[in-house]
Amino acid sequence: MSLWVTLLVLLATTALLAWGVAAWVLRRAEALRLVQMPNHRSSHDCPTPNGGGLGIVVAGSLAGIALVLLSGWMVGGLLLGLAAVLAAVGLRDDMAHLPARVRFGVQVVVCAGGLIALGELPGLALSDGLAFQVTGWVLFGLLLLAGVWWINLFNFMDGIDGIAGMQAIFMLLAGAVLVLWAEPQAVHSPVWMWMLCVAAATVGFLLLNWPPAKIFMGDVGSTWLAFMVFALALLSVQAGWLSYAAWLVLAAVFVTDATVTLLTRMLRGERWYEAHRSHAYQRLSRRWQGGRKAGHRAVTLLVAAINGLWLAPWAWACVQWPAGSVAFVVAAYLPLVLAVLWLGGGRPDSWLPDDQRVRS
Repeated sequence: MSLWVTLLVLLATTALLAWGVAAWVLRRAEALRLVQMPNHRSSHDCPTPNGGGLGIVVAGSLAGIALVLLSGWMVGGLLLGLAAVLAAVGLRDDMAHLPARVRFGVQVVVCAGGLIALGELPGLALSDGLAFQVTGWVLFGLLLLAGVWWINLFNFMDGIDGIAGMQAIFMLLAGAVLVLWAEPQAVHSPVWMWMLCVAAATVGFLLLNWPPAKIFMGDVGSTWLAFMVFALALLSVQAGWLSYAAWLVLAAVFVTDATVTLLTRMLRGERWYEAHRSHAYQRLSRRWQGGRKAGHRAVTLLVAAINGLWLAPWAWACVQWPAGSVAFVVAAYLPLVLAVLWLGGGRPDSWLPDDQRVRS
């Protein structure tokens, strides 16, 4: 059996298993205490089963185990174990709320463990022409901060139907395509195959999460998926396939909305750590609320369009012309930052003009 046939069978099996596990959780949600009730942060208005991301975790992990056993790739096994800890804490939080300090502490330990497992990573430089690079413990600290923030912002952005799953699929598939552009032989690597497997598992879950969602991802899925995207991105950087800049561009929609919204709330003196629904994507979904299905689907499709038509070309430019990476990152982010500010990310509804407010 050829490599491509084997890979297609693995991807189809992974997607089907993720769908099956999510469907099982959907049927058993009440008994598992996995029903999410609407609250002041919610973008839904009726009780909805939660924790469907368990399908992504189970299917993605089994695919990873298969790749580790076939290749003897020990680092992959360590990352799987760390990700499983994160998923277990997320599932417990989905069933019964855990204190923020517990969740945050586990995230720090898991991200630190992941960086230690990966070992030496390329230094971070503003451009190829600069001799100075951020390395050693400074790089470790920056990546630890980035990893913890990425896990949390991914969870923040998982607030409407389909958006988090779509974002992860885009980043993993776009990353895989860019890897092949840079290094065609990467197709034989378990890292590259795992990128596709995690994307396939997310596709299986998304069949039940597409607007109007039958089930939500939950912290069990969002934290595991965010960590895996982060780890796979660093593995591709370590291998010399892609750069930090390329991945920063691919993540731009989520990073911009979450970061600008957080900073705005902090500058306003609000309790930024409390739940809210003032992200730009949440404002858009309420403004386009011809029913939850219409509003959520419109925003998710808009984000998909921005990813594919705007960010993917800039990420490719970072791979093709690495010396210009700083300019490419700025060009990719600047319109998004302005858009979030224009939409009032982080501001109360009372700030908006009367014709832009959405009355619930």
